[in-house]
Amino acid sequence: QVQLVESGGGLVQAGGSLRLSCAASGRTFSTYTMAWFRQAPGKEREVVAAISWSGGNTYYTDSVKGRFTVSRDNAKNTVYLQMNSLKPEDTAVYYCAARRGSNIRSNGADYDYWGQGTQVTVSS
Repeated sequence: QVQLVESGGGLVQAGGSLRLSCAASGRTFSTYTMAWFRQAPGKEREVVAAISWSGGNTYYTDSVKGRFTVSRDNAKNTVYLQMNSLKPEDTAVYYCAARRGSNIRSNGADYDYWGQGTQVTVSS
């Protein structure tokens, strides 16, 4: 069982930055592929970024490439999402998710554990 707790959300002006953190419980964190998803009001949940267990492989959805960076610290059981050059369309609840296995997946149904979410609001 893995428990995930996100933090770092908030209100920021367009062009600003935020860093989200996701702290995981459990001693097997380093064996999980991790991802960040987001869901805006009235929209479907979408994957934002994902990172393999070793950190060697990453994935980004096209709309955040060059602006967001996903990373992890297995010694601290934590995954991060650095978000720069934020836009109003980045406004959403951001969720951290974990899946067993080494392959990155972009479908939320492939993830086994979820955090409670953290709100990110970008004002214009």
